[in-house]
Amino acid sequence: MQAVVLVGGRGTRLQPLTNTRPKPMLPVINRPIVEHIVGHLAAYGVRDVVLSLGYRPDAFAEAYPDGQCAGVTLHYAVEPEPLDTAGAIRFAARDAGIDSRFVVVNGDILTDLDLSRVAAFHADRQADATITLHPVIDPSRYGVVPTQADGRVIQFVEKPPCGQAPTNLINAGTYVLETSVLDRIADGRRVSIEREVFPALVEDGRLFALDGESYWIDTGTPEEYVRAQVDLLDGTRGAAAHGVHREGKVDDDADVELSAVGAGAVVEAGARVSRAVLLPGARVGAGAVVERSILGEGAEVAPGARVHGYSVVGDGVVVEGDARLHGARVPADS
Repeated sequence: MQAVVLVGGRGTRLQPLTNTRPKPMLPVINRPIVEHIVGHLAAYGVRDVVLSLGYRPDAFAEAYPDGQCAGVTLHYAVEPEPLDTAGAIRFAARDAGIDSRFVVVNGDILTDLDLSRVAAFHADRQADATITLHPVIDPSRYGVVPTQADGRVIQFVEKPPCGQAPTNLINAGTYVLETSVLDRIADGRRVSIEREVFPALVEDGRLFALDGESYWIDTGTPEEYVRAQVDLLDGTRGAAAHGVHREGKVDDDADVELSAVGAGAVVEAGARVSRAVLLPGARVGAGAVVERSILGEGAEVAPGARVHGYSVVGDGVVVEGDARLHGARVPADS
């Protein structure tokens, strides 16, 4: 099957980092999120991926100028205007000429989902659409999906009020769709697949869902973006990865724990970096502390400063030595 990856959003929850780049181009252990996603699709035999682009589309073409990513051929489908989730899927699929069953993946989700199992389930149910599910503690941020015993979806409740969700199984952002679903999506306007298309499929009894039963994380917030790195570094997802890029520099007297240190990034003597992400060229000065936070490209934390509480420091920003940042966004007007 071919696949459509939705990478057109603005990623406002990760500003200011996403002021200058699309969220899927942010690195997870020194590889862009989109590369992790495409690599996972490739592992299940997908060889053609359509990137549904909107915000800063040139970033993807610049990163993969030969149209190849993780051994997969890319097709760039750039929306002429924001079309929402269903509109984006329809536009991308038509633009790429998809004419048979295909996969759709949200561009901020990292998962170890067994796509073969999902495809087999979809075929067995003769579904028009199959969505994957994942249990969460607080489902109020997501689409909640109660089902019958055979997986037929009873209802699709988008972002229910806290404490009122009928189940804790949420829409996990990976779908298998028949091309007939595209005919249900109106052309030339914004259409939400969660609020419009899926409910219509439920009414017709044509939407099925399957618990993915696998690792899953939405990288869209600072907390989850950091945790995506930590999960690879501490062995939560297979063998523990090495977080320091070969062109990164960590002083022998520095303490770096479960952190991603990008190319050209520097951690000076006496500094402590814990559960943090340092994008390329970032610098942590002597004796400074960066914990559970993100530093943008070329950002600098001066000696003695403290940055923690999932703070996000933008590209090129200098945090002065007397600063104590907790849960901050710098610059603050991001």
